[in-house]
Amino acid sequence: MADIVTPEQRRRNMQHIKGKDTAPELFVRKLLYHEGYRYRLYTKEIPGHPDIWLKKYNIAIFIHGCFWHRHNGCKYAYTPKTRVDFWTNKFKKNVERDKRIKERLTETGVRTIVIWECTVRRIEKSFVDKELFLKRIRIFINNHEQSLEI
Repeated sequence: MADIVTPEQRRRNMQHIKGKDTAPELFVRKLLYHEGYRYRLYTKEIPGHPDIWLKKYNIAIFIHGCFWHRHNGCKYAYTPKTRVDFWTNKFKKNVERDKRIKERLTETGVRTIVIWECTVRRIEKSFVDKELFLKRIRIFINNHEQSLEI
């Protein structure tokens, strides 16, 4: 099936996809700040330049888009029907890079939290989910687990 837009239009569309300050990131940052957590953004102090860095707790938080980072079993992690080889290779590299970054952070003693885009979408719609989400983060911070995936 052919693309419904011209290559020039597709290029412009892709250029407008943000890598920083996305809606899910802003939502999570607002929740954390409201709870009293202070953080740095995209710090280069540690490997992987996490979206949020809780320096006080030595925790790196990554807010992953389900499409780009291949959230298993998620409806948003579909593969486009055109240029399948290109997309498969692109997604494979993204997943491998995420794995390498997580391993490097573990080696340096940094704890990690991965928050998926679909989780944020669900939380935005429900007060109950917000409370459970914040409770899971508080428990993780107070325990000494190495990683958390929400």
